[in-house]
Amino acid sequence: MPENTSTPVLPEADAANGAPTGAPARADLRPENIQDAVIRLAGNSQDGIQTAGAFLARLAGRSDHDVMTYMTIPSTISGGPSIFQVRMGTGEVLSAGDEADFLVAFYQHSYQDHIDFLKEGGVLLYDSDNVEPNLDDKRFVYVGVPITGLTVEALGGTAKDKGKNIFVLGLVSKIFNLDVEKLKKLITEKFAGKDESIVNTALMAFQAGYAYPVGNVLTKHYQFEKTEKTGGRAQITMDGNQALAYGLIAAGVRYGAGYPITPWSSIMETLRREFPKYGGIFVQAEDELGAVSLALGFSYSGYLAVTGSAGPGISLKTEAVGWASMAEIPLIICNIQRGGPSTGLPTNVEQSDLHQAIYGGHGDSPRVVLAASTVEDCFYIAIEAARIARKYSTPVFILSDTSLATRIEAFDEPDLSKLMIDPKPDLTPREGGFKPYDLERITQHVPPGTIMRDGKYPLIGGLEHDEMGHPTGSPKLHMAMTAKRRNKLRKLAEEIPVPEVYGDQEGDTLLVGWGSTYGPIHDAVKMGREHGEKIGALHLRHVHPLPNGLEKIFAKYKRIVVVEMNDQGVYGFGQLATILRARYCEPKIQSVTKTDGLTFRVKEILQGVFPGEFVSARGYSPNRPVSGNGEQDVDVARAESIAQGVG
Repeated sequence: MPENTSTPVLPEADAANGAPTGAPARADLRPENIQDAVIRLAGNSQDGIQTAGAFLARLAGRSDHDVMTYMTIPSTISGGPSIFQVRMGTGEVLSAGDEADFLVAFYQHSYQDHIDFLKEGGVLLYDSDNVEPNLDDKRFVYVGVPITGLTVEALGGTAKDKGKNIFVLGLVSKIFNLDVEKLKKLITEKFAGKDESIVNTALMAFQAGYAYPVGNVLTKHYQFEKTEKTGGRAQITMDGNQALAYGLIAAGVRYGAGYPITPWSSIMETLRREFPKYGGIFVQAEDELGAVSLALGFSYSGYLAVTGSAGPGISLKTEAVGWASMAEIPLIICNIQRGGPSTGLPTNVEQSDLHQAIYGGHGDSPRVVLAASTVEDCFYIAIEAARIARKYSTPVFILSDTSLATRIEAFDEPDLSKLMIDPKPDLTPREGGFKPYDLERITQHVPPGTIMRDGKYPLIGGLEHDEMGHPTGSPKLHMAMTAKRRNKLRKLAEEIPVPEVYGDQEGDTLLVGWGSTYGPIHDAVKMGREHGEKIGALHLRHVHPLPNGLEKIFAKYKRIVVVEMNDQGVYGFGQLATILRARYCEPKIQSVTKTDGLTFRVKEILQGVFPGEFVSARGYSPNRPVSGNGEQDVDVARAESIAQGVG
């Protein structure tokens, strides 16, 4: 594809002294306007690069810029190699970027592991106290700064291993002409409540980085184009777990219980802190079974409750979720997916819990499964889950993943005046003849303590039951109740809107995705269309039950390619693709899958969908074949996986 001219392309650096070749005697530091840039910070998890990257992301949000982040952290307690990537700018940002325009390398391994991710003409900013780059490689601009030494000089000898992240933040702020006052305010807010010396030290490190004479090694500064935002709402910036937690609060959820596990734990901590402000409570239970049981108790009392975990913890909750299906108790279960099975890849991303969410239970235990597609959608999917759980008296799974949980995006502030729900149990006395499990109606329970005028009080339990909840072994009733529990999901399918198709409304290829693959899939469609491909994309938020009418969309394309982050399985299809093939008996449904623990890059999707054509997100070459099954790229993928803390 054509080179992206909106990102900076800098002159070559002189190998001897790092100064740009042909640089004028006095550097011209007038800023060059750019639309967006991908900045990757590479170091160790102990260096606070996530904090520095988060500052950049939150600044973008407060500056009405689009932003998306991507991070990897090691799963070991002792820490290790880590990255934080920020893509920010004035255009629509759907993915974190396939290549970096600006790479900050704190250590030699950071340089060696990530230099191939830097685009040609991009800037390598490295700590010259710890990194010796290969200056004979003329593809990049080299900017060596003694980051460690200058940080110690600015803060004192005790700062040898601290403060480098904020120093670099100041340096990046100077290069990209970022709003210094807003950044200082963010730093002050971040460390508010701590000792005043911590705030002062952070500000000193920032100022030292900002004051560094970067004009000695760069001929240009850069500045993001400004767009005047007319009307609309102010932007907010947060990660997916925060958005999901606040979405639950907006949906009127006030009670819940959980047990810590990566990457669910930050939702639990947010709810533990916020629920009491709204008259509720979140309980940390002794284990996963205790957590889901407590949540069921809250829901039984008339207050919709939430529990959550990652895949291993969801397995432990399975028996109680089956009880919720049988008793028809509304419940929200969040599964923030990570690599599996077992403890698997605790800090990496995967979408391999879809079958667990839909089918993970004994007997026929129907439940609803939703999947958030973006950080903003994490907020709204929680509201949708609560609506469905209440209306259909059913457990509802919300599937997110490590990518959504940790990445930061900016989006328009929700109109809480129209969204907030104040939950109150309906304790209105019920007239005679009330039956919670009426075969002709969707179950609606009465909270304990509600007066029953005829003196007949229903039961709730895990045994098969009649319409009043009394246990029964009747074959006829079991068949009828099984159908009742199943048919309410069919009723739900009738009201679910069919997703809109992005791109060509008919043609050769339709990409289908779910969850956090939304951005890369849409970017792949955009790039494919730029090269004449007749291609569209459809993204599913409601993955069980599926909305009615998908078959009419599928009929408009020659092939359907499902893009998902799980294994192709014994029969060659990913988990959603397997479900769609079973549902529609459609042999033109194919799969593009991956299990390296990393998010999809746009070029991976293009290579998988069009083998032998696309070789990068910015290049199109029919003469350079790429294997359709990905075998050719195994060594490259393995190298990047190890570099990003997966190996």
